Amino acid sequence: MREKIMDLLSGKKIDFQPAFSGLIHVTAQGLEHEGLIFHEIHKDAQKMAKAAASTFKLTGMPSATLPLDLCAPAEALGAELNYYEGEEFLFPQVKRGTVESVNQINIEQWDAGRLEMICEAISLVKADIGKDVVISGMIPGAYTLLLYLCNPKNLFVEMKKEPQMVTEALFQLSAFLSQIGKIYLAAGADFITIHDMGGSPAFIGPVKYEQFVLPAEKLLIENLPKPTVLSVCGNVTKSLHLLAQTGATGISIDQTVDLNAAREALKDTLLFGNLDPVGTLYRGDEAQVAEAVISAKEAGVDAVWPGCDLVPQSPISNIKNLI
Repeated sequence: MREKIMDLLSGKKIDFQPAFSGLIHVTAQGLEHEGLIFHEIHKDAQKMAKAAASTFKLTGMPSATLPLDLCAPAEALGAELNYYEGEEFLFPQVKRGTVESVNQINIEQWDAGRLEMICEAISLVKADIGKDVVISGMIPGAYTLLLYLCNPKNLFVEMKKEPQMVTEALFQLSAFLSQIGKIYLAAGADFITIHDMGGSPAFIGPVKYEQFVLPAEKLLIENLPKPTVLSVCGNVTKSLHLLAQTGATGISIDQTVDLNAAREALKDTLLFGNLDPVGTLYRGDEAQVAEAVISAKEAGVDAVWPGCDLVPQSPISNIKNLI
C-alpha cells in the first residue's frame, strides 16, 4: 500500500483510490492501547512516535502524521503554548503570541528545541512502521502561523493600511516554514502537508486569500521538495480555481465542499477528501461511513481522506470501515 500511495503522490496512475491521511489521525483507543496520556505525547519523542503509529497498528490505516499539533513553528518563534495538562484530548494551542505588529516578525532567531524532538519522533516512526505507511510531516501555512504570532486585531488593521508589510511578513514566514518542512523530510517524512486552517478562503474570503495567502502558499510550495499537500478548511467551492494555482501536488478539502466542482476545478491536481470527521467518522455508524466513502470515490477523489484532523474519540471500528 505504501508503494502505491507513493506512486500516486509522485504523479503515477494507480488502479484504485486508497484511504489514508496527511492530517492528525490519532485515537483515544490507540493511545489507551499504548498506555499514553494525550498531553504528554506532544513533548516526548518516543511517546509522540508511539501515538502516531498507533492508528496503523490498530486499524491498518497506511499513514502516520507528525507532529500532533500545528503550533510547533509558532513555539519555535517564541509563542507560549497551552498544553492543557490535566485535560483530555485538547490539542496544544497558542496562549500568547510574540508580536503586536507584523513588522516585528523576526525569523532569524528561533528555538529548535521541540522541532528537534519532532524530528526524532519522525525517525522513530520511520524505523517502526515506515516500510508499511506513508509519513506526513505537517506544518501550518504562513497565514495560520502569522495568526498564532501576531495580535489579530492589529493584523487585520495592518492588512488594510499596510498590505505590503503584511505580504513581506508572510514571505518571511514561508521561508521559515520551508526550512521546517525540509528538516521533517530529512528526518524521514515522505511528504509535507500544509494545514493552512486560518488561511483558508472560507475564513479570510476569496479576495484577501488571493491578495495575501495565495502568494505566500505558492512561495512555500515552490521552496519545498514535492510531494506537497495543501489542506484547507471550510466551504471553498467558490475559490477552487485559486487553490489550483498554488502548485501543490494535492489539495485536501472538507465535507462542506462540492466534490464534483472540486474535481472539475482541480483537473491537474490530486484531490483528497472529504469525509466529515465529526458527523461521519466520530458520530456515524458503519453504513454512514460506507456511504461517505462511496460518494467520495464516485465523485472522483484520488484518495479518500478525512476532511480534517480526526476527533480523538472516533471509534476504531469507523476507521477500520473507512479502510
